[in-house]
Amino acid sequence: MQIKKSNKNLFQLTVTGYELATLISSARYISEGAKGELNSESIINAKQILANYDKACQTLFNDIPT
Repeated sequence: MQIKKSNKNLFQLTVTGYELATLISSARYISEGAKGELNSESIINAKQILANYDKACQTLFNDIPT
């Protein structure tokens, strides 16, 4: 996952197909009522996506001149 800042409030996000599928399936699950719990594989995948996002954000904000 890579995040680039194009303008003040515009970002370019580059994700793999696997990361995108995990984000979309999680959003769909939540938006459709989230009855029950996510299975363990889905939770692991979502946590990995969030870790990748956090790492990409950290890289982005470390590269911004102050």
